[in-house]
Amino acid sequence: MKQTIGRVSQIKTIQSLPQNQTAKSTYALISVDDDRCEQHVYVRSLGLALAQRGCQVDIFTRRQDPDQPAIIDLAPGCRIVRLTAGPARSISQDELFEHLPAFLEAWLAFQSCCDRHYALIHTNYWLSGWVGLQLKSRLKLPLVHTYHSIGSVKSGDSEPISDLASARLIVEWACLQEADCVVATTPQEKIDLRWSVSRRGKIRVIPYGIDARPFSLLAKQKARQQLGISPKTKTILYVGCFDRRQGLETLIKGCAQLPKRFQLCLANRSEPSSSDERDRKRIKALVWEWGLESVTTSIEHIPQQQLPAYYAAADVCVVPSDCESFGLVAIEAMAAGTPVIASYVGKLQHTVVHGETGLLIPPGNPEALAYALWAVLSNSKLAQSWGEASSKRVQLHFNSATVAAQIHQLYQSLINVYQQRDENYYLTNMK
Repeated sequence: MKQTIGRVSQIKTIQSLPQNQTAKSTYALISVDDDRCEQHVYVRSLGLALAQRGCQVDIFTRRQDPDQPAIIDLAPGCRIVRLTAGPARSISQDELFEHLPAFLEAWLAFQSCCDRHYALIHTNYWLSGWVGLQLKSRLKLPLVHTYHSIGSVKSGDSEPISDLASARLIVEWACLQEADCVVATTPQEKIDLRWSVSRRGKIRVIPYGIDARPFSLLAKQKARQQLGISPKTKTILYVGCFDRRQGLETLIKGCAQLPKRFQLCLANRSEPSSSDERDRKRIKALVWEWGLESVTTSIEHIPQQQLPAYYAAADVCVVPSDCESFGLVAIEAMAAGTPVIASYVGKLQHTVVHGETGLLIPPGNPEALAYALWAVLSNSKLAQSWGEASSKRVQLHFNSATVAAQIHQLYQSLINVYQQRDENYYLTNMK
C-alpha cells in the first residue's frame, strides 16, 4: 500500500508519454471495481446509451474470474474490456488498491496492442480515479470523474482513519483538483464535494441514468406469478448489500412493529464472498431475534436481469441507508412503478419526492419506518398513485438516453477545449 500511496503523492511529477493527436471520438469508461456492483450498472447503461448516439465506448474493469472472456461486445460501438490485475477473483478494496498499478499498465498495454486512441477518459469511484489521474498525466487526455460515494461523507468524523481510507481521501482530493470535470449526480453531492473535499475544481450536476425499459415491462400480477408470490401478500422489498451502513437493522426493527401480514424480501445484489459472510450471519440473527423468520425471505444473490421482476412484484421498496447511498436501487424500483421509502440522506433525498413517489424518513428511526410502511401497505390507491408518479419521474429525469445526451455534450466540450489548446500551441510555435 505504501508504494501506491507514494504514487498518489507524486501525481504531478509523472513523466508524460507522447499522445496521438488524431484521436477519434472513442471514450474509455473505467470502473475497476467488481463489474457486478451498483456503480457498474450505471457505467454499463451510460456506455450503451452513448453507443446509441453513435459513440465508440470501451468499458474497462478488472477480471474477476479466470473463465470470464477478456472482451464482450454489448452492442455495436460498446464493449466491456476486462484487464488482468491481481488474482482473477473477488478481492477486498485493500488488496485491489495494491493492484491499481498493474491495472494501469494493463490498460496502457491494451491501448498500445490494439492501437486504440481515446479522446477522453471517464473514471468511476475513487479506485478508478487513481488510474484516471495517472492516464491524464501520461497521455494528456481530458478526464471526467464520477465519485458515486465520497469517503469523508461515508466514514464520518468519529471513525478512525485506516491507511486505505487515508489514501482514498488523498485520491478524492486529487480527482476534484485535477480532473477536467467532476460529474456530481445530485445537487447535494456537489455541496458535499465543495464542503468536504475541495473548493477548487469544476463540477457539473448530471443525474444517474438507467435503461428503464426492462423495469417497466412487467405488470405486478405477472411478476408475482413468475416469482410464486400470492396476489394478496403485502411484499416489502430490500435490494442491496448487507453492510451495517445500509440500515437493515432499522428495516428489521421497523417491520417487527407491524402485524405479521406481510412478506419481507431481503435481496443481495452482490455475489456472496467470504468478506460479507459475517454481515449475512448478523442479519439472519436479527431476523430471528425480532421474530420475523416466518415472514422473511433472504436471497443471497440476485442477478441484475432478475431484479425487474422483484421490483414489479413488491408493494414497496425500502432503502433505509444510514449514510450516503448510490440511489440506484430507488431509481430502479421507481422505474418499475413501485413506491419507495428511503432515508433522508445523500442522493436519496433528490431521488424520492416525499409524498409524491414515496416517503423520506429520518435514518436509523424504526418507528418512523414502521409508520411509513403502514401508510403505504394500508392504502393501495395511494401506493398505486405513487407508483405511477415514480415511473413518470424516472422517464423524465433518470432515463439513460437523457443522461447520455448531457454526458456526451460535456465530453465534446472538454475535447474541444483540448483541441483548441493544441491548435494555439501549434500556431504559437510556428511563428
